[in-house]
Amino acid sequence: MTHRTEPRTTAQDTAEAAQRRERFGTLPERIRPEDTVETSPATLPDPARDRYHADEWLVRYCG
Repeated sequence: MTHRTEPRTTAQDTAEAAQRRERFGTLPERIRPEDTVETSPATLPDPARDRYHADEWLVRYCG
């Protein structure tokens, strides 16, 4: 069987609790989802990047 008692409070405990409430008693300011996303303009596609090269497999696998 357990015996439950009320915790003792002292003047120091209540002062510390008041400091904690003052520091952590409120939530931080809300940040909107729109403010968390950064957008940048897209670049034009490079036509040489997707061009087919007949000997590319030689360079990739044999070189």
